[in-house]
Amino acid sequence: MGADHSRHAPPTPPGVRRVLVATVLPLVVATLVAALVLWPRDAPRPDPGQDAPRHHGTVTRVVTEPCPPTPESPEGTPAGSQGPCGTVTVRVDDGPDAGQQVETSIPTGPGAPRVEVGDEIVLVTLTDPADPTVSSYHIAAHQRGTPLIWLGVLFAAAIVAFGRWRGLAALAGLAASFAILLTFVLPAISAGQSPLLVAVVGAALIMFVVLYLTHGVSGQTSVAVLGTLASLVLTGLLGLAATAATHLTGFGTEDATTLSFFQADVDLHGLLLAGIIIGSLGVLDDVTVTQAATVSELAHANPGYSRRQLYQAATRVGRAHVASVVNTIVLAYAGASLPLLLLLTADSRAVGQILTSEFLAQEIVRSTVATLGLIAAVPLTTALAAVVTRAGRDRAATDEAPPSPEVPRPGTGRAEALRALSAPRGTPTSTATRSGWPDPDRSTDTAW
Repeated sequence: MGADHSRHAPPTPPGVRRVLVATVLPLVVATLVAALVLWPRDAPRPDPGQDAPRHHGTVTRVVTEPCPPTPESPEGTPAGSQGPCGTVTVRVDDGPDAGQQVETSIPTGPGAPRVEVGDEIVLVTLTDPADPTVSSYHIAAHQRGTPLIWLGVLFAAAIVAFGRWRGLAALAGLAASFAILLTFVLPAISAGQSPLLVAVVGAALIMFVVLYLTHGVSGQTSVAVLGTLASLVLTGLLGLAATAATHLTGFGTEDATTLSFFQADVDLHGLLLAGIIIGSLGVLDDVTVTQAATVSELAHANPGYSRRQLYQAATRVGRAHVASVVNTIVLAYAGASLPLLLLLTADSRAVGQILTSEFLAQEIVRSTVATLGLIAAVPLTTALAAVVTRAGRDRAATDEAPPSPEVPRPGTGRAEALRALSAPRGTPTSTATRSGWPDPDRSTDTAW
C-alpha cells in the first residue's frame, strides 16, 4: 500500500525528530494496548464435522445425453434447468476411494461448473438422509489452487522486479495486513467485540506496520502516519453520523442477512462502519504518503519556499490526486456491485424509492464517507508536512550553514596599479579578465 518514492528524504533535525517521536510513540503504545485488550480469546470455531467431506479428482470421461422432458410450467414461472444431462466419470485422487473410478451426474443449475476430460475438480460426498450407509459423490467446483499459486508468483515477481527492495518491503507489508485481518480483526468481531472499535485499532496496526515497513522510519513517514490516523478518525466519525442520519441497520446485503443467522450476536451496524474504515485505509495511506513526499520534494527543489508556499504548491498536486482517486473509489464500489446495479435496472419501482432503499443507501453512504475522509487527508497531511519540513530546513540552515568563503581579489602588477592611480579622471581603467589579469580593451563604463 502507498506510493513509492525512491529518493530518500533529507534527515530530520534532532529537535523535530524528538517532537515526532513524542507524538507517534504514545499512539503506537496505545494501539498495542488496545489490541491486547480486544484480542480474541474465545472466538467461535467452526465445527468441521458439519462440513461434507471433500476430495480431489480428475475427470476421465464425460457422456452427454438428451435431457428427459420436463412438465410444462405455468406462464410467468421461471423455467427450470434444461441441462446439460449425462454422467461424468472421475478418478478419485485422495481419500478412502483414492485411485477408483466413480460416476456422478453432470452438474446443472446456476453457477454449476462446466467440466471436460482432464479437468481437476473437487468432489463432495453426500450421505442419503434416509439411509446413512449410502453415500454418493458430486462435483462441487474446479480445483483452483495451482492457477492461484502461479498468479501469486507472477504478482510477487512483478512487484519485486520493478520495486526491488522497496517492492519486497511492500509484499511484506501486504502479508502483515492480511495477518492482522485474519488473526485479530475478523476473530475479534466474531467473538462479539465492537466492530467499530476493532476496525479502528486494526486499521491503526496495519497503518503503523505497513507504512514504516514499506517507506522506512523517517520524519516524512511519521507525517504520513499522523495524517492517515487523523483522517481515519474523521472517517469513522463521519460514518457514524451518516449511518445514524440515514437509519442504516447493516442488513442491506444478502451476505449480512446470512451472517445474522449463523452469528446472531454480531453488530451488523458496527460491521458496516468497520468496512468503511478498513476500506478507506488503502486509499488514505496512498494520499498521505504522496502528500508528505511532495512537500519534501518541493522543499528540496526550492529551499526558499515558506510554509505557506509549500502548502499551496503541494495542495495543487493533492487536488489532482484526489480528483483521480475519487473516481477510483466510485468505480471500485460499482465494479463490486455490478449484480446489484443490474438488478436495479430491472426494478419497477421509482428511482427515488430505489435510491433510498437500504441496500443502495448503504453503498452511497460508504462511498461518500470514504471520499470525504480522503479529501480531508490532503490539507491535514500537507499542513503538517509543511510545518515539519520547514522547521527542519530552518534548523538545518542555522546549524549547518558554513561561513561564506572570502573571494580573493585578482592580483595586478605594480605597474598596472600605478598606471591606474595616475590616470586622469574619466580615463577608462583596465578590468580583470577571467584569468585574473587586466584587460585593457574592455571598458567598465556604465551603459546609460
